[in-house]
Amino acid sequence: MTLWKSVAAAAALAFVSLSALADDYKAGDLTLNHPWTRATPPNAKAGGGFVEIVNNGTETERLIAVSSNAAARTEIHEMAVTDGVMTMRPLAGGIDIPAGETVSLQPGGLHIMFMGLNEPFKEGTRIPVVLTFEKAGEVSVELAVDKMGAKAPMAGKMGHGEGGHGNMNKSN
Repeated sequence: MTLWKSVAAAAALAFVSLSALADDYKAGDLTLNHPWTRATPPNAKAGGGFVEIVNNGTETERLIAVSSNAAARTEIHEMAVTDGVMTMRPLAGGIDIPAGETVSLQPGGLHIMFMGLNEPFKEGTRIPVVLTFEKAGEVSVELAVDKMGAKAPMAGKMGHGEGGHGNMNKSN
């Protein structure tokens, strides 16, 4: 096998392996991509959860509730900055996911809020969560715990850092 075929085979294998780590879930017309959270400090009382929700259907769906045994209380929240002031509030009515659209729960915006953590979220572990949708019903997912302060999920991403192609041995 030539060097280029070996490199191409290794890259394809890495892509397939990382794709398998992506943890995508399906429920009805919904696809839930990359559910994740961040590691928390040892004494943290709260944490956030994130996921991309794709509605492949022809009707609006609604995320109406979240629950988890990882915390005393789990809610759907919105964070916003208005006139330079950050506010965070629960969304009692849930979140609409319009037909054919994607809604991202992410840091600094819509998110899952864990209050009264039972124990810290540790990098490399998973946090079980149940998302309840109006039409699709309950969907059990596991949030991959990434490093403290992460701005986006690391699972499934090939970058120049750890696990990415920046660490390939170039001497072959």
